[in-house]
Amino acid sequence: MRILVTGSNGQLGHDVVAAAAAAGDDVVAHDRSSLDVTDADQVRERVADADPGVVVNCAAFTAVDACEAEGERAYAVNEGAVANLARACSEAGAHLVHVSTDYVFDGELDRPYREDDETNPRSVYGASKLAGERAAAEILGDAATVVRTSWVCGEHGANMVKTVLRLADSDTPLAFVDDQRGCPTFTTDLAVALRTLAAERAGGVVHVTNSGAVSWYEFVRAVLAADGRDPDRVSPISTADLDPPRPAPRPANSVLDDVAWRSRGHPPMRGFSAPLDELVRRLRSTGA
Repeated sequence: MRILVTGSNGQLGHDVVAAAAAAGDDVVAHDRSSLDVTDADQVRERVADADPGVVVNCAAFTAVDACEAEGERAYAVNEGAVANLARACSEAGAHLVHVSTDYVFDGELDRPYREDDETNPRSVYGASKLAGERAAAEILGDAATVVRTSWVCGEHGANMVKTVLRLADSDTPLAFVDDQRGCPTFTTDLAVALRTLAAERAGGVVHVTNSGAVSWYEFVRAVLAADGRDPDRVSPISTADLDPPRPAPRPANSVLDDVAWRSRGHPPMRGFSAPLDELVRRLRSTGA
């Protein structure tokens, strides 16, 4: 399979390239230096030159709080660029796998969110990502697969695991919210799932996360334990107690139900504890 990956130097894109190469795919990797996804002409040219069977879009503006102040940029990258890629895929006869987010939901449900649940983003980030989902679907229909995921962590980008390990090495008091819940998802596992969906080329919306729902407070405890630290070092606080408060509202419930993934014959993704342990070991061994 010939596959083009955007955002290839990012946290997720790096591992998607590795997973596709390990599967024997012919991979064309573009980071922001070689492809400006907001430039429609450049996108069309790069996709036409590569002539891929599938494009996996890992390029995104994911700084949730920054999106509140930079709404134009958020929509340019998270909606406009997706439309550019979708049109280029349509012209090239390629399937698009586009990565989206749990932030398209408002977090008010008292159960995990299924793919067909009503969306209602509360932040500019979530709204721009939802707009990107709709652009892909409107332009490509079943030739687009939208993959929503949550709480992404990996070796090659900024994330909660790295933040906690850095703080654990200092005397900084640790306090994290216990009233926001989600499923931590690790790029090594997510990348393999994205490659699987790319090979299947079945359209629609699919939720893909590692198994196991926790609060941020509980997740930080797990990170500390994986690093051989005392989990009791972290204290729980409420979102309302954050000082300073975050510019972008977060959904209280970010837990995604992987109904579509399982209905396609795939087992649930493994629990997050194993990939967390693996990531912590890699980060400590490399000093990252």
